[in-house]
Amino acid sequence: MSVKLVKNIVTPKSINDWKDPLYLEGLLTDKEKKIQKKAKEFCLNRLMPTVIEDNNKSFFDRKIYNDLGSNGFLGNTIEGYGSANVSSVAYGLVAKELESVDSSYRSAISVQSSLVIYPIYTFGSEEQKKKYIPELIKGNLVGCFGLTESISGSDPSSMETTFEEVSDGYILNGSKNWITNAPFADVFIIWAFSKEKKVHGFVVDKNLKGLKTEKIEKSSIKIAQAGKIFLKNVKVSKDSILPKTSGWKSIYSCINKARYGIAWGAMGAAETCWLIAKDYSEKRIVNKKPLASKQLVQKKLADMMTEISLGFSGCIIAGRSMDENKDLKIAISLLKRNNCKKALNIVRDARDILAGNGILDEYHIIRHLVNLETVNTYDGTEDTHALILGKLQTGMDAF
Repeated sequence: MSVKLVKNIVTPKSINDWKDPLYLEGLLTDKEKKIQKKAKEFCLNRLMPTVIEDNNKSFFDRKIYNDLGSNGFLGNTIEGYGSANVSSVAYGLVAKELESVDSSYRSAISVQSSLVIYPIYTFGSEEQKKKYIPELIKGNLVGCFGLTESISGSDPSSMETTFEEVSDGYILNGSKNWITNAPFADVFIIWAFSKEKKVHGFVVDKNLKGLKTEKIEKSSIKIAQAGKIFLKNVKVSKDSILPKTSGWKSIYSCINKARYGIAWGAMGAAETCWLIAKDYSEKRIVNKKPLASKQLVQKKLADMMTEISLGFSGCIIAGRSMDENKDLKIAISLLKRNNCKKALNIVRDARDILAGNGILDEYHIIRHLVNLETVNTYDGTEDTHALILGKLQTGMDAF
């Protein structure tokens, strides 16, 4: 019996990058790789040198927005108005690199891009777009998204901020809480109810009579400035309303854009802590052997590699689908819930590997850990997203 030789057999290449076991880099376009490289260099040179000091002082340098703008990192997925007009994956890669340094910096682009530029671009008039978007993209103006209130939390439909139409404009009354950028924002996107309980969005400029803000001192995501907004008979012009909003659907479309960036960013923080823990365990000698030679440590590192690889793969798939205009409401809930939860577990394990050194500022892990406690909660808690996924499967509302 003769044996035929099979020709043209290609021998699989051995993996040469242990950080990328799923070959995810091969799924990126050349443009996306260049943008990620640019973002990584920006983070290394502009943000990393002062991140510990700025976190300890709860300080955000306002000029960072101008630097983000000049690098094309703000509002970069829309068309026109000075936007870089990149893919959703490219936007995610920037978010990932920024949160690799600190969640505060990813929050900066999430708010500006997804919660301020996007609603004006999608629901605003052409006059509003021309007035605000170019300056927001450059970072000359900074915006905030006024939805959350003290009593509403995960149930924004219970908000109490109202608007009343008058002959020459609208009167806004109410308050907002936990609003990133509120203490120094130039532009406020404010959501309010009419007497008929119809929700609308408004573009509100700072320094209007009756509008005040108050900074919130906090122990997590300390660099990003969050605050309260107080609206007492604030009169805005007729052209301040976002004319194309369609109720809660409009609001959640903005929030889902932000959640998508969060899913990328959380994995960026996790990846940073994984690499710190790996490097530390290889150099740390315990009982005359590197800590990395211990089975329990390697098991932790394996779990980190697994969840980070899967988390990023999900983000890429979602980004491609987003650019195909597919409905991603459920996918984004899945990703936000999974990636934030897994990132928190990864960073806790990284801190455990470093033991006492894990709580020192110089190793960065404890800062990421404290930040992710908040990231896991905002824009929908883990349990809230679980109920969204549960309702999809069962058809039963458990809220």
